[in-house]
Amino acid sequence: MPATSSSPPLSHLAVVGYGAIGLVIFFGVWTALSASGAVPRQFLPAPYEIAERFTQLLTSTFAGATLPQHLASSFMRFGYGFALAVVVGIPLGLLMGWFRWLDDIVTPAFDGVRFIAPIAWVPFAALWFGTGVGGPILIIFAGAFPPCLINAYRGARFTSRPLIEAAQMLGTPPWRIILEVLLPSSVPSITAGLRVSAGLGWQSLVGAELIVASTGVGFMMVQAQLNISTSTVISGMIAIGLVGFVIDVALRRLEAEVRRHGLA
Repeated sequence: MPATSSSPPLSHLAVVGYGAIGLVIFFGVWTALSASGAVPRQFLPAPYEIAERFTQLLTSTFAGATLPQHLASSFMRFGYGFALAVVVGIPLGLLMGWFRWLDDIVTPAFDGVRFIAPIAWVPFAALWFGTGVGGPILIIFAGAFPPCLINAYRGARFTSRPLIEAAQMLGTPPWRIILEVLLPSSVPSITAGLRVSAGLGWQSLVGAELIVASTGVGFMMVQAQLNISTSTVISGMIAIGLVGFVIDVALRRLEAEVRRHGLA
């Protein structure tokens, strides 16, 4: 017999309230640890010190740039790598879903590469590109590419057979079937994959910047670590989390719009 919950669903206000309680407990424990000296203040500044440092970084330079400038540099790299993953991964996934011979050719190599963690490409990227923009873009691509391809492929493979057969009976050429049947049918799967792809790409970028970049938030955090500036490191982490959250919200809205218009 399936288990059922006896608790009624929480209202939106209750959810917000519980979330606020969780944040108060988190920051309270953090403040207590910092004030008690259980953890040296140098390594665990109080939340208000982080807020002050974050505000300073918005206008004052650290490691050659302000925090918004470092973020802009990081986001530019992310944009290039993510766009490349989308431009290559989605068409290739659709083509693999339609042409069985292409699926058989690409799948063995793809399966061999996609299980390599994006951060494992860092030494290779450093050898090829040094601290130039190419290294982080390669690493972002390595993280963002597999979800784009896989979700486009799944969308194409699960396209309704009657739709495909009807198009074939009308003499529609393969490229038109891909564009006018497979692609529209795969949009929900593709948009879901974009969220996963963007998240992995953004995480991969920060890892890359810790090693193979001379600007960006990751680079700023490395310089802060070398200067034992914990508040700057945590400020960078907060900025990374905020930007990642904004990217995810934007893609969630895109996914919701797709579903609202009846494409899902």
